[in-house]
Amino acid sequence: MFYYLLKYVVLGPLLRLFFRPVIEGTEHIPADGAAIVAGNHLSFSDHFLMPAIIKRRITFLAKAEYFTGPGVKGRLTAAFFRSAGQIPVDRSGKEAGQAAIREGLGVLSRGELLGIYPEGTRSHDGRLYKGKVGVAVMAIRGQVPVVPCAMVGTFEIQPPGKVVPRLKQVTIRFGEPLDFSRYAGLEDEKAAIRAVTDEIMYAILGLSGQEYVDEYAAKVKAAEQAERPGKFPKIRR
Repeated sequence: MFYYLLKYVVLGPLLRLFFRPVIEGTEHIPADGAAIVAGNHLSFSDHFLMPAIIKRRITFLAKAEYFTGPGVKGRLTAAFFRSAGQIPVDRSGKEAGQAAIREGLGVLSRGELLGIYPEGTRSHDGRLYKGKVGVAVMAIRGQVPVVPCAMVGTFEIQPPGKVVPRLKQVTIRFGEPLDFSRYAGLEDEKAAIRAVTDEIMYAILGLSGQEYVDEYAAKVKAAEQAERPGKFPKIRR
């Protein structure tokens, strides 16, 4: 109930008013049934803008830190994400990836939309980074289509370290659903899930027009921060 109050009464109208989003390709989102929406991740604002402009409810696997932050801000953030139906996922430890996959498959088994950022973290420089293979495992095992999505302009309105976003127009594009049924039963094959993941990332790239980096974003962030300490704001993964 609170999800739809936020979407249609409180947050959704404000986001449309302030950011005047240009929306392209929503016809590619299935009207019903399970599907994955896989997008690039440029800004904290992505968490709110994409869900606000699509008709169906979408559930994201949110990092557990959003639910455990200290102080008043932490409690408010946790309350918001819980009320919005987002699922906390602990990304530390060996079982973190499998836990995320189990949670995601649970959403898909109910015939719902699952939102995923295959890069695993926000881009710190606006480029598109190599995708993690969890999205491929869920797509193959769940036998569901993947709708690529590109957020354009959200890095400029709220790059890492900026708390209050700039009020500028953004574009949200959805591409044609990708069908991976030909990979049925191959979700444990490394070559297959890498191929599926790369196909998803290539589709996102075609929509976003970003520069692509064939390395994991978290690895590049860590290397740059080690080489130039103090140059970058502390970035949460």
